[in-house]
Amino acid sequence: MFQSFTDTTNPTQGPPRLAKLRDHMRKENIDAYLIPRADIHQGEYVAPNDERLAWITGFTGSAGFCAVLRDIAGVFVDGRYRSQARAQVDPDHFTPVDWPEIKLADWLKQQLPKGGRIHYNGWLHTAAEIEGLRQALEPHGYELQCSADLIDALWPDRFEAPIGPVRIYPDPLAGETHADKRARLAKELLAAGQTGAILTLPDSIAWLLNIRGSDIPRNPIPHAFAVLHGDARTTLFIDADKLSDDVRAHLGNDVEILPYEAFHKGLKFLEMDTPLRLDKASVPDRVPELLTQSDKPFEWGDDPCILPKACKNKAEIAATRAAHLRDAAAVCEFLAWFDQQPPDTISEIDVITRLESCRAATGKLLDISFDTIAGSGPHGALPHYRVSEASNRTLHNGDLLVLDSGGQYEDGTTDITRTLPMGDVGDDARAAYTRVLMGMIAMSRIRWPRGLAGRDLDVVARYPLWLADLDYAHGTGHGVGVNLCVHEGPQRLSRVSDVPLRPGMIVSNEPGYYREGAFGIRIENLLVVQPAEPLPGGDQSNKLCFETLNFVPINTALIDTGMLSEAERDWLNDYHATCRAKISGLLSDEARKWLNRATCQLGK
Repeated sequence: MFQSFTDTTNPTQGPPRLAKLRDHMRKENIDAYLIPRADIHQGEYVAPNDERLAWITGFTGSAGFCAVLRDIAGVFVDGRYRSQARAQVDPDHFTPVDWPEIKLADWLKQQLPKGGRIHYNGWLHTAAEIEGLRQALEPHGYELQCSADLIDALWPDRFEAPIGPVRIYPDPLAGETHADKRARLAKELLAAGQTGAILTLPDSIAWLLNIRGSDIPRNPIPHAFAVLHGDARTTLFIDADKLSDDVRAHLGNDVEILPYEAFHKGLKFLEMDTPLRLDKASVPDRVPELLTQSDKPFEWGDDPCILPKACKNKAEIAATRAAHLRDAAAVCEFLAWFDQQPPDTISEIDVITRLESCRAATGKLLDISFDTIAGSGPHGALPHYRVSEASNRTLHNGDLLVLDSGGQYEDGTTDITRTLPMGDVGDDARAAYTRVLMGMIAMSRIRWPRGLAGRDLDVVARYPLWLADLDYAHGTGHGVGVNLCVHEGPQRLSRVSDVPLRPGMIVSNEPGYYREGAFGIRIENLLVVQPAEPLPGGDQSNKLCFETLNFVPINTALIDTGMLSEAERDWLNDYHATCRAKISGLLSDEARKWLNRATCQLGK
């Protein structure tokens, strides 16, 4: 089993730790201390030794931060995690704050007197974050100061940093050698008048060098820093114990390997005639400070790996198609089993362990791509619910189950959500499910002019819900890597995403609806952006469209068929026919029979 079900925190741990932190703050005359859910690489998922936010507050969600003042400690979480935060933190000592509706700077100005001293660890915040805070706070008399990490000093049994082995990612799957990638990107840097780029995102480094790591559970990335030079040489700062002789040979002589801990000192000795590129959105705030202290010039610009990594080439798309077909067969084997289970006989943990065993039976599963979300009944209303032994719930008659899961295979990263009924769920839930499905279908079918971003398309999935005054408090979709992170930027289907969608980008399509204390609904497929074929009779060309990657039946027992248009029914029937065509030959006899029943033609 990859997933465990133990609780790693509880609300009683936070208050005494908070008291120790405040004692230290008083001694150092610190009025506020910022604790992000981040590591020095600014990743969404962090190793156990970097779970500072969870250690001090008890909140274990993958996004959020805490601002500790002398008389209040605000835990800032978005709509996905508000119920979870209320359950995991001690409300007498921590105050949940609705973020991003309430901005950190505005909250600090309300809570702190003028002249308040705000400290932060400059390795755990991006340069863009700190720049924004300075602009919002310093004109009003507040002092923002980088300092040593206060949590690390108070955490006596902190975990050791991970030293996971690095493996080679095969060139045929990558579609390009790392030498060619480095040369291509270095040429772009020189054309921009830059001597190189500092890379701090592990997935960028993994993609660039055609390697994968194992420092973060679920995400095959290595903790490393790198400098891509203008002549295509690369300096890689990584723990040498992670590299086998084969990996060293793969990297070759043009990749210089230096100790991981030498990164901050190594910046001082970089030779350059022109500026280095730094990505303000991802580089730790401490890096430009170190460069400035060493009189090393730099310019702001996007991480040069970000867009090339996001726009998958033909080999990467072919690989991820294969991974999704294998994964679809595993999920169908699970669904064939699930549909035979009566109410009151299985639990959320039973669901997760069975699904994981179906993926493992492929013989190709390297890891799950995130902890499986299996929320039944009221737990389904928590978009990022993580079941534990304490919260584990038996599925009862009338329950909806939100099942969001994925696998890491060498040839691809999968992510799929299906909402499943346990018995009769009632007309209200069925109507909401149908509206979610209508939004998901609309996004699957859309064609759009080049240049539009995720914010321009996000409304398409929400429109059927909005007509009934319903909505969901998360984005419609996130970017996805290929045997990399299941959440990958910069592309998103979201109101806040201004990144134009380009061919080869993979995004999730996952509208939902959540009724607190009652049920949740989410339906998700992954999509890859493709050039759209011109339509007969049309007078516009050069459009883009989506190709669906997942081929697992969508539950039809939950659909109010009278709400669907003819075009929506046709799309679903065509999708199910494609599922049969692509998956039948990969299934056991029992699962194949289930698939045929699950994909029956949907009538009016």
